Amino acid sequence: MTERRAETRLLCSDLIKISVEGEETREFMVNLEDISASGACLQLEEPLARDTSVCLLLGRWRFRAKVKYCIQNKIGYFAGVQFHARQKWSRERYEPKHLLDPTQVAPSRPLPVC
Repeated sequence: MTERRAETRLLCSDLIKISVEGEETREFMVNLEDISASGACLQLEEPLARDTSVCLLLGRWRFRAKVKYCIQNKIGYFAGVQFHARQKWSRERYEPKHLLDPTQVAPSRPLPVC
């Protein structure tokens, strides 16, 4: 599948807190799956509607975002969020645990045939 994003998404795994804004604010612990300057993918237990406003607590920073998609998977949901235009993520602001840049991984060699 061809990558359509303008920015590289860095793979990660980190538990973070988000708040979901609506009639009443709700807070959840979610897994941060990947991140880029303009957005992130979250794994969560409950679905979020498209265009829902959320706030991600990343270290001491708060990133406001909108849900762009939410799809069900085997163990919950993946939600893609886009940060507000004035907010850009960077490693200097917050570095998730288990961060991996897939462009820096060497391609694997084929295994020898037995």
